[in-house]
Amino acid sequence: MSEEERTVHVVDDDEAILHSVGFLLRKAGHHVETYASGKIFLHAASPATKGCLVLDIRMPDVDGLEVQRLLADRGIGIPIIMLTGHGDVSLAVRAIKAGAIEFLEKPFDRISLLNAIDQAFAHARHSKRSKIDAADAVTRLHVLTARERDVLEGMVQGQPNKLIAYELDIATRTVEVHRANLMTKLDCRSLSDVLRIAFAAGLGLQK
Repeated sequence: MSEEERTVHVVDDDEAILHSVGFLLRKAGHHVETYASGKIFLHAASPATKGCLVLDIRMPDVDGLEVQRLLADRGIGIPIIMLTGHGDVSLAVRAIKAGAIEFLEKPFDRISLLNAIDQAFAHARHSKRSKIDAADAVTRLHVLTARERDVLEGMVQGQPNKLIAYELDIATRTVEVHRANLMTKLDCRSLSDVLRIAFAAGLGLQK
């Protein structure tokens, strides 16, 4: 993979984040380009833009979700890792539904970021892998119990465990157990993996 193909574009209005993420990724051997706003990146991006994009979800003027939408409208299919703040899970769900590869909640650790970058580059090399077969996704969901399916429905709406528990009239700890069990059954390591399967199966798409 060429240097251009291994470029990580980092977009965040927080100068400290740009500096720290840029330093970490350069130290790990990546070529890094930083942008202080979504507008600046959109001005620079084109269908020929390669690599992957680390994109903050909350920015003034043009937020991460709008940047994601505009890139799709322009036919720029760069893999996106969305950075979210605490409490932004519902926004992260929207980002995954719109095609983001992964989302990381701030503050994130070095290993999580590097793993997400590797996943994004793997996606760029094998773009067909991003398309989960709908029939296969439906089949995979059949292994879930009715209650696990209820919990999954809450997850695809971006609901926190406490709200899922309230709506199902069960304990929050019970939701946590069901969530862990369904992730194991679906062979998923992250919420992003779960969401991609759920959306492929048609869950949450009517919202």
